[in-house]
Amino acid sequence: MRGVSTENNDDGKATPSRRRSTRAKAATPRAASTRQPRAATRRASNPPRTKTQPTQPVATPVRSVPSAPPAVTSSTLPTDLPDDRYFNRELSWLDFNSRVLALAEDSSQPLLERAKFLAIFASNLDEFYMVRVAGLKRREETGLSVRSADGLTPREQLVAISKRSQELVEQHARAFLDHIRPGLEEHRISIVTWGDLTDYDRLRLSNYFSEQVFPVLTPLAVDPAHPFPYISGLSLNLAVTVRDPEGGGERFARVKVPDNVPRLVRVEADRSSSSATFLPLEELIAAHLGELFAGMEVIECHAFRVTRNADLEVEEDRDEDLLQALERELARRRFGPPVRLEVADDMTEHMLELLLREMEVDPHDVVTVPGLLDLSCLWQLYGIDRKTLKDPAFVPATHPAFGERETPKSVFATLREGDVLVHHPYDSFSTSVQRFIEQAAADPHVLAIKQTLYRTSGDSPIVDALIDAAEAGKQVVALVEIKARFDEQANIKWARTLEKAGVHVVYGLVGLKTHCKTSLVVRQEGSTIRRYCHIGTGNYNPKTARLYEDVGILTAEPTIGADLTDLFNVLTGYARQDEYRALMVAPYGVRKGIVERINCEIEHAQAGRPSGVRIKVNSLVDEQVIDALYRASQAGVPVDVVVRGICSLKPGVTGMSENIRVRSILGRFLEHSRIFHFIGCDEYWIGSADMMHRNLDRRVEVAVRVTNPRLTSQLEAVFTSALDPQTRCWVLRSDGEWEASPSDGSSVRDHQMELLHKHGALG
Repeated sequence: MRGVSTENNDDGKATPSRRRSTRAKAATPRAASTRQPRAATRRASNPPRTKTQPTQPVATPVRSVPSAPPAVTSSTLPTDLPDDRYFNRELSWLDFNSRVLALAEDSSQPLLERAKFLAIFASNLDEFYMVRVAGLKRREETGLSVRSADGLTPREQLVAISKRSQELVEQHARAFLDHIRPGLEEHRISIVTWGDLTDYDRLRLSNYFSEQVFPVLTPLAVDPAHPFPYISGLSLNLAVTVRDPEGGGERFARVKVPDNVPRLVRVEADRSSSSATFLPLEELIAAHLGELFAGMEVIECHAFRVTRNADLEVEEDRDEDLLQALERELARRRFGPPVRLEVADDMTEHMLELLLREMEVDPHDVVTVPGLLDLSCLWQLYGIDRKTLKDPAFVPATHPAFGERETPKSVFATLREGDVLVHHPYDSFSTSVQRFIEQAAADPHVLAIKQTLYRTSGDSPIVDALIDAAEAGKQVVALVEIKARFDEQANIKWARTLEKAGVHVVYGLVGLKTHCKTSLVVRQEGSTIRRYCHIGTGNYNPKTARLYEDVGILTAEPTIGADLTDLFNVLTGYARQDEYRALMVAPYGVRKGIVERINCEIEHAQAGRPSGVRIKVNSLVDEQVIDALYRASQAGVPVDVVVRGICSLKPGVTGMSENIRVRSILGRFLEHSRIFHFIGCDEYWIGSADMMHRNLDRRVEVAVRVTNPRLTSQLEAVFTSALDPQTRCWVLRSDGEWEASPSDGSSVRDHQMELLHKHGALG
């Protein structure tokens, strides 16, 4: 469960020159410059591509080349913009996590929701270190002198990250110790120490320890006969010093806190009790160390935790079998070098020095934590059934187009009447997108189903439907992205399950991740074949569809169907597609299409016509897109950006960006949709790509233009609500500070709560 976490943080990596040349070589066969547009060999059922200008109010062609475009360098950037025009993306991410922490500190939030945000903050920071900090360390160690867009070296960024992280960790701990924990105790939810327990509770928990915990513990000694043990990433450990009563010598030992036992041990024997008291597992183990080290005297015991590099480097051109190559790298991941050492604030200097020495950790990578380590354990508290301490329950509404009728209508009949835009979690995923795939699997007239799968749930009904379709004799193709970070193992499992069922499984393109969210259903209807499509901004995951805010379009539009047919031919075969009718496809095509449309708005402004750019994304990092927005601002184009996480753009700078406003909305749901509105051109687009290097250069992404006025009015309503001056948000200032808004004490509206009410998902 991710809440307001980042989806992943692997963009903008700098890799050794050999690695870069490998990617370029892999992508070369798809370069547009090596071929001419195809002639009249197109199937008659595919509508012809047009070459109208983007200023026209009709669907415009977008050339898209699945190959890595030229890197952004100083020579390709404008020279009349200041050099210091970007914020550092790593520090901007830490600012994002600071906003998550602010939600935990907000007394207007329900108490267990505040505890949840503390848990999300902790999980977010873990992933940031495993990926982003690990990448910076690798650059520094390999001698790559690659500076960030704001001009900092890897070492300078690491120093700034270390300082800022320590500040946030202390703020995080204090929020729990000084506010959340006392608040929970007022509602009879407590986290206690061993010393707080009664004799009766100690006796009962001692029995629990002997029966459930002691058998799985393995104390590891460190001496000339026992080398320092390997410490796995993100594991919680106890560093113990014991003394031999006979010889008086002191020895170090490590005890791993097992992760297959609940971290917070329930104290009450009666689970129906109105009280819920918990003892941290490490406290229980520390109180019984005498049983682990019988005959020895325990001198000291301190908790610590190591974060390791969890990034993967798969040489895709070297290995014939990408699946096997990835499995080898997954096995190596657990042995990545340490990038962070978290220690309890009561750890002694000599114990810390021993850990630094034995694990070869840089002192700058030590984070001292007041109180409990790894507050992601607070998810366990969030599971307590206390409705009054949580947000009100909601039930995603069935979209009116798919609502119950006296005579049930199929999804296909509905889409023949017109396109449908779904907005999750307000609109139900299961009664729209999931039903679309399930009906396709069961429909005898459906000939083929083609689907991209980036992340899905452990018990995915989408995967089950694809298996049912294949077993029914349908042509089923699933592009499973096995390189989806931290879901690699799960996706490998699904890929093999699908293959066994007869599904044609493809793992994507060499050097690129397939991140687009697309489904294509081919159906025989009398003497014609009709294609039905879904293109969305979120994953095909019914569980995260209740937590992530996303939009998607379900359509039978022939041009979109033809485009998706071409795209799947690129993904599964050797087709070299270089243009699409109604889509923008990355790499190369999305950035190019977005910049072209921003330039179109500049032309409108210069001609005195209405103009404007509105963008809603997770992150805005790409320098070419940012520079295009700066130039739009200079031309008088109003620009509004709603960004959840990272923003490298500096708004409100005189002469550069005074017409740009940036705000961030965080809340109950993770704002995940990517929506673009170009006012002068009168174009709305939705898609899977954020404005980041990884999305625009190293992924297959899809954006689709939404043209139906009924659907564009829905997207307009999203922007209107998000940009309402009274909507609770954070506003980015030109100095990089995020300011809570509105700050004038006026009435505040909650963007997500308003949408829940509007869609009828709340009573």
